[in-house]
Amino acid sequence: MNKKPTSTKSVKPRAKATKNTVADSFQDHELVEVLQGARLNQPFEKLGLQPCTKGHKLTAWLPDAVTVTVVSLADGKELASMKKVSEAGLFEASFPQAKESFNYRLLVQYQVGADNLTDPYQFREPAFDGLAEMTHQPENLYQVLGAQLTTVEVDGVKVSGTRFAVFAPSASSVSLIGDFNHWDGRRHPMQRSLCGHWVLFVPELMAGTKYKFELKDPMGNRLPHKADPVGFYADQYPSHASIVFDHDDYQWNDKQWQLSQQGDKRFAAMNIYEVHLGSWRRKKEAGKERFLSYEELAVELIAYVQEMGYTHIEVMPVSEFPFDGSWGYQPVGLYAPTSRFGDPNGFKHLVDQCHQHGIGVIVDWVPAHFPSDPHGLARFDGTPLYEYEDPRRGWHPDWNSYIYDFGNDSVRQFLVASALFWLDKFHVDGLRVDAVASMLYWDYSREEGEWVPNVDGGNHNYEAISLLRWFNEEVYQKHPHAMTIAEESTAFAGVSKPTFEGGLGFGFKWNMGWMHDSLEYMSTDPMYRKYHHNELTFSMVYHYNEHFILPLSHDEVVHGKNSILGKMPGDEWQAAANLRAYMGFMFAHPGKKLNFMGNEIAQAGEWNHNSQLDWWLLEYDKHKGHQLLFKDLGHLYKSEPALFEADYLPQGFVWLDHEDGENSVYAFIRQNVDKTRQVVVAANFTPIPRQEYRLGVPEAGEYEILINSDSEFYWGSNFEAGSHFVSEKIAHQGQSHSIRLNLPPLSTLYLRKKG
Repeated sequence: MNKKPTSTKSVKPRAKATKNTVADSFQDHELVEVLQGARLNQPFEKLGLQPCTKGHKLTAWLPDAVTVTVVSLADGKELASMKKVSEAGLFEASFPQAKESFNYRLLVQYQVGADNLTDPYQFREPAFDGLAEMTHQPENLYQVLGAQLTTVEVDGVKVSGTRFAVFAPSASSVSLIGDFNHWDGRRHPMQRSLCGHWVLFVPELMAGTKYKFELKDPMGNRLPHKADPVGFYADQYPSHASIVFDHDDYQWNDKQWQLSQQGDKRFAAMNIYEVHLGSWRRKKEAGKERFLSYEELAVELIAYVQEMGYTHIEVMPVSEFPFDGSWGYQPVGLYAPTSRFGDPNGFKHLVDQCHQHGIGVIVDWVPAHFPSDPHGLARFDGTPLYEYEDPRRGWHPDWNSYIYDFGNDSVRQFLVASALFWLDKFHVDGLRVDAVASMLYWDYSREEGEWVPNVDGGNHNYEAISLLRWFNEEVYQKHPHAMTIAEESTAFAGVSKPTFEGGLGFGFKWNMGWMHDSLEYMSTDPMYRKYHHNELTFSMVYHYNEHFILPLSHDEVVHGKNSILGKMPGDEWQAAANLRAYMGFMFAHPGKKLNFMGNEIAQAGEWNHNSQLDWWLLEYDKHKGHQLLFKDLGHLYKSEPALFEADYLPQGFVWLDHEDGENSVYAFIRQNVDKTRQVVVAANFTPIPRQEYRLGVPEAGEYEILINSDSEFYWGSNFEAGSHFVSEKIAHQGQSHSIRLNLPPLSTLYLRKKG
């Protein structure tokens, strides 16, 4: 697919030649030997048009060529026939009368076929374009490195092509390889910059071109062919090649959504659907299941998410990754959405359609570690360029992967630029940062003697802490309406506090403590829950320390942990009732909500990334009823400010009863910021109905049930809770008025004053 270039540069003709005997004195056979070995690291000094003692000399390296003719770039006039000075493919032509340089094309004749090419070695200035300013802002990195479609103008002629730039400071040589040169590392040597970048502008290479880099380590040994660390698009196995891509070739239509997202996310509803795009739903063709494309997901997934009342989707990592079984958490392409489901424009379309249908998009971003695949970042230039050199810091024992060197300036910019890239080019609304705890602590998952302390003798990784703060500052400065979310499982202080208050600067933090405690409680037989009553109340002790999201994520339904339904005790009915009551409690508890796909249909088995969800379960009333409860909870939650507006303010939550462990009953009030809307919640986590239960209410009046998880519509017992709840002026549970009702077995009820 040929696309128009994305930028245009005007290049002045070279200045008048000065005497330089370098090219003349460098013997042809020595040059051929270096070229044959793909070891030339200064091609702009040896190839192309070079000043010499008498005019200029043109040197071209064209293996397999038979004849080469030089023509003017401006008018096509023939200038010279080049002499073949080596059978290996070195050609020369002298221009003793040419006092100034000129631009040209080469007409190349092969044994079979011919080519009309614009020599890349006459474009030194365009090749280096942007490098001098690259470190001024982190986002400059993805605007300079990688494969940038460019147009330069010389002699009144516009020359379109791609500028390639890659950072490999310890490499002894780097070549550009691809379909265009038969993956031959001899043909396109790249120029080394003083700061360790390798550059080359190649005319006529346009969008859709597959390429890689061939590097030699400091000792001259050839490394495995490397994909572009800043590649925008990648091929799948077995090539894993990078692909030139035009990011300007998409028309966004989400302006209205962008304008709607300018409020403070802490006061907004967030009901997040965590989804693995490869296993949410699949299509069967010719007897085999295949992934849905980004475009198909934009139809099917969005319709489902809207129907269920979710406000956001959180996409498990889409950054290009080689191994399906990593679920995306071992990425090699932090600048490329995986091509498993389509091209980058397909992913843009999915995000765009989400926005047009009122759905936000959060992507998982993985800056903690990367895999050892030979085409990736590991030992990129023959040295630990991206990773810590010491394996006690640079190798992760849990995931068998490398750890980024968070103290290296080039690595820091690479990571922060990647985060900004997804917000900039793909309009995503938020970044959920994976495995933050593994970044914060040197001794994370390591025994004594397996880690190196910091300069103060402690276990905090100051470099990672500094990086995370810088990342958050850049995100909120450049994209103030985005959000960042930390998956952080420890008690590290101030994760979601601003950096100017000494925090890490995240907008939100997953509440792993609530997740662990609540699942521990729910998995306990109801007979013994009275001994664990505080496991559901403890979260409110520390709730206001952070901006928490309550997660029931993919991590809780894999590796032998069972599904959420499978964790529930009791017979079939009791397990389902426990799960319904738990979901009701979760949606009422302060904090934003996140559920992994399958939770909403009471998936019976663990998640399997190799197949779609068990949608067939919805043929059964139990699962259909659970899905309906989830749907009703989602729509009520996002429409009732009392359930989300004051999540992080003390007035948003009031305990009515947190001490009734004997009956395993919890009661509380949720209300909005100005206390004009209230929802009263009562949960009974035993299979014994609590009849004539007196519940305190904030105001006098008549109350109605909004949600009863025991309803027959949800496959509940439909135990009579009552139908007419008029408050009595009887003080109870800290309130001046109260009502009486029956609490059904294993249920959560929401009530609200009528009117």
